[in-house]
Amino acid sequence: MRFITVMGPSQSGKTELVKHMAHLDGHAPKVEQAGSIALSRFTFLDEPWCALDLAGGPEIARTAGQALLASDAAVLCVAPDPDEAVLAAPYLRAIEAAGCPCVVFINRVDAPKGRIRDTVAALQAYTSHALVLRQIPIREGGQIVGAVDLISERAWRYREGLPSTLIEMPQSETDREKEARADLLEHMSEYDDHLLEDLIEDHEPARGALYEIARRETQESVVLPCFLGAALHGNGVTRLMKALRHEAPQVDALRDRLAAGEALAVGFHAQNRKHLGKCVFLRALGPGVAQGGTLGGATIGGLSELGGKSGHDHLAPGDVAMAVKADHLNAGAIYTATGVIPAPGWALAAAPSMARIVAPKHDKDEVRLAAALARVAEADPALSLAQDEGTGHAVLRLQGPMHLRAVLQALGDGFGVEVEATPPAPRYRETISSSVSDSYRHRKQSGGAGQFADVALTVAPLARGEGFRFTEVVKGGAVPRNYIPSVEEGARDATAKGPLGFPVIDVGVTLTDGKHHAVDSSDFAFRTAGRQGVKEALAKAGPVLLQPVERIDIHIPSVFAGAMVSLISALKGQVLGFDRDPACRGWDLFRALLPQSAEDDLVAALGSATQGTAWHEAAFDHYEELYGREAERIATGQGA
Repeated sequence: MRFITVMGPSQSGKTELVKHMAHLDGHAPKVEQAGSIALSRFTFLDEPWCALDLAGGPEIARTAGQALLASDAAVLCVAPDPDEAVLAAPYLRAIEAAGCPCVVFINRVDAPKGRIRDTVAALQAYTSHALVLRQIPIREGGQIVGAVDLISERAWRYREGLPSTLIEMPQSETDREKEARADLLEHMSEYDDHLLEDLIEDHEPARGALYEIARRETQESVVLPCFLGAALHGNGVTRLMKALRHEAPQVDALRDRLAAGEALAVGFHAQNRKHLGKCVFLRALGPGVAQGGTLGGATIGGLSELGGKSGHDHLAPGDVAMAVKADHLNAGAIYTATGVIPAPGWALAAAPSMARIVAPKHDKDEVRLAAALARVAEADPALSLAQDEGTGHAVLRLQGPMHLRAVLQALGDGFGVEVEATPPAPRYRETISSSVSDSYRHRKQSGGAGQFADVALTVAPLARGEGFRFTEVVKGGAVPRNYIPSVEEGARDATAKGPLGFPVIDVGVTLTDGKHHAVDSSDFAFRTAGRQGVKEALAKAGPVLLQPVERIDIHIPSVFAGAMVSLISALKGQVLGFDRDPACRGWDLFRALLPQSAEDDLVAALGSATQGTAWHEAAFDHYEELYGREAERIATGQGA
């Protein structure tokens, strides 16, 4: 069985394409819907195939590597519109990183919004692989009514819902066909010396040799052939499948591409299903994957065919099935019989860029939510799970709003837990602006042994990033040595929450003097004196609010990079600069410093400014002082 992933922007017609591919042989396919993917198992010319229809949308595009982990080839479905080529940029980036053979299908040519060659040129801006037209359109009255195959030099007329019919080459297309064919052969000759010699010597290359060169160059991912059609009407789909049948490699090539010689299977998707638990979709890379057999060091409980029932005994190399009762298996992993081979970096999703605190709507669901989140995170490698240090609630980091909706739906449908999702509050801190010396006496008498401790302290600001420092210069035993650690503990206690209501950082406390009582002094008394003394001193030392600032790395198509300067400025950030991404043609890496409070706004602004194609990675950089009305609003709790 050969396995292809059909991917592309939303509204490019992927589902229409897969539907017609799966029905070419006249038999109903076996279909399995699983969240963001749909799997169709079918036959074409008596050969078994499986097509993965990857949902559209930029957030899904950033997780495309996981599907390519199991794919022999990809079909990139795009619209015939040069202005929309940038929407395919994340997919071309993922395909190139994976080294996966790819065929481009320019869909919906019955309603083009530009010249086909302009669409190909616009797509070329986002990949270092050569995009070459293998067909050119036949136009009548401004409409595309068929296509000319540039290798066979045969012309085909589209028919509604039927296979195309062979026609004589239209005279009006002869010159354009020769020009396009010469361009195709020139690109192909760049990777084949024999073809280059034929062209130099003005020899007509043999048609069979050209098909073989095309097969090799597609499988080696040096050329991305482009085909035309309109899947809704069934046009061009048969030609696409014939090209895939000839040029898509077998599963052995995938195992070589993954450098996983001992691997038996790869997990490429997972989903929690009611009454079944975690279900992991596997593709066998070699013999030995069987129900009750060992994979990844433990037993596979059961295997289910796509769209079928459980009880599938074993998988032949290349076959696809759903593993149940095998909780040790996960998506995005390569498995041997006894262990796991780490997936290559390109198979991992982009770093999650949106954070949400999730809490149950009903207190009774607190324990159930924790268990449900663990199961959802285990099945979704694009999701990360942490804990908010302020509230103790779970924090989800996600790819974006669509990803959030999918996770909330999974929690509700799969586990019956309703949750509320809110952005986490920035990790504000505070410090002081001046040095203050003060003293504090703790005295308490309630019958029996009392409490007594007297401390003189100096509280002073430190350089940013130094944290907390405690020193002492006590002379003459005014504070006995055994009580000084307790004063330090009390001072640290006071920095947990400062006058403005936030943890205090970058402060030095010096114990300069004090008094003690031979009977009533104790560790507890000196800790209390240290805490209260520092607390009072902090209030007198000019408390200042600090906001966290993050370093932001934005991965963005170059065409949108110019708009980032004004966008970052509007969010009160600081532009650090940008460079071309050396690994990805047509992409820039834009760097900036941004207040953590603006990160959620950045997600929305990036989505709007770049049509969802860009994403960012954030890491804490430093704290900076915040003044004025905004600081007052935060300190009084209105902005927290």
